[in-house]
Amino acid sequence: MTAKQALRPLPHNTRPGIFSRTYAAATLTFATVMFLTGFAALAVVPTLPTAAEDLNGVSLFPLVAGSFVAASLLGGVLGGHWADRSGARRPLALGMVLSVVTLLVSASSVSIWQLVVGRFVDGLAAGMVAVSVTTAIGQSYPEYLRPRMLAMMSASWIIPSLVGPPVAGVVAEAWSWRTVFYGLAVLTALPAVALVAVLRKAPADDETQAPPAEERASRPPLVVAGMLSLGAALGQYGVSGWDARHLLFVVAGVALLVVFAPRLLPEGTWRSARGLPTAVLLRGLTSGTYFTVEALVPLMLITERRVAAVTVGVAFTASAVLWAVASWVQGKLLQDVARHRLVMVGALIMAASVALAVAGSFSGVSPLLAMAAMPLAAVGMGMLDPCVTVLSLAHSAPDRLGHTTSAMQTTMNLGQVVVLAFATAVLNAGLAAGTSRLSGYAIAFSLLLVPTLLVAVLAVRARKDAPA
Repeated sequence: MTAKQALRPLPHNTRPGIFSRTYAAATLTFATVMFLTGFAALAVVPTLPTAAEDLNGVSLFPLVAGSFVAASLLGGVLGGHWADRSGARRPLALGMVLSVVTLLVSASSVSIWQLVVGRFVDGLAAGMVAVSVTTAIGQSYPEYLRPRMLAMMSASWIIPSLVGPPVAGVVAEAWSWRTVFYGLAVLTALPAVALVAVLRKAPADDETQAPPAEERASRPPLVVAGMLSLGAALGQYGVSGWDARHLLFVVAGVALLVVFAPRLLPEGTWRSARGLPTAVLLRGLTSGTYFTVEALVPLMLITERRVAAVTVGVAFTASAVLWAVASWVQGKLLQDVARHRLVMVGALIMAASVALAVAGSFSGVSPLLAMAAMPLAAVGMGMLDPCVTVLSLAHSAPDRLGHTTSAMQTTMNLGQVVVLAFATAVLNAGLAAGTSRLSGYAIAFSLLLVPTLLVAVLAVRARKDAPA
């Protein structure tokens, strides 16, 4: 099936579902990709604080997390434009191969810097895979199926979320965090190779067929994306310290982001112009908030509150399950509700989760309260994230879906870089001023209320009937 055929409207009473003969192959392929990606990601992330502490690099943990995001900027741009030019299969296949390579690089780390390199390669792969899958969904499915398909992508994380974090925590406690990485490399290698083989054998008119040559986008602005990735990495390293040298890195990183970011985003993104620009901006604000909660809450729990890695892994499991459940609810039970209204609801739920993180940062309060912030934030993201994607695709021309998903990936990564860097800078500034680490975390978390409430206010500007 071609992209044009997939997007052609059908009579309501003859509409096929995502598992119909028309779409079954595409659905199963994308679900397999998400299953593999989710299993690796959910098992790896809970072990990163332990790995950073073992490699004497806790102060550089923001760089470990940020290098993933920095590389995702480049991977997202490359994957999106590649998908527009020649279809989503090739960037998807390369991303899956790189996802195996990065596990081996990280597992053999002898220093925090090698772990940073491993996370960078992982980010490159993740950016390509995420954009390729989203682009392929936009090219393959009509608009009425996109919310269900995006919910299916979230549902593909349920089994990995139930198994990955707890098993990773047990393995890390019983053996080491390196065993987690090596084991995942072995488990992922054969399925990834099989998936690449399936994608290579797919017929020319399959679900990821590229648009005609005259409709293909221009070559990706890789230099711009590279400068953005460099800026993100410099900024994340800069906020790991609080002296003149680190400040120079921050200034250089911010300068690169300010100069080059607008070149990859829809015009009017920063001023929240109605339609696609606002939808793209919402992706950055929400992803930045969630990523910061997911990165700093476990770090605080493990290094300051001395919560066991297994227990933190349970929070990751609950987060993934509840994200999938909330995504299913918005795609199935609330499919007739305006997408921008669900974005508002999701943003308010995330604001409540931030409040829990703040409360759980005080020594007299049970750390379980802070841990509860993670699954509650996942409920908010599961509710609003597919809606933001649907709104973005609805505002995009059929031959620019790759460009649109690339822009969403870019703002997602920029949001993660900026919000995490800002929260880390506030945390380190508090420490430099003599406050306790827990008080610093409380102040940093409280600032996350700003982007969540801003999303709730701006969501109406992204509604489907808003002019582009």
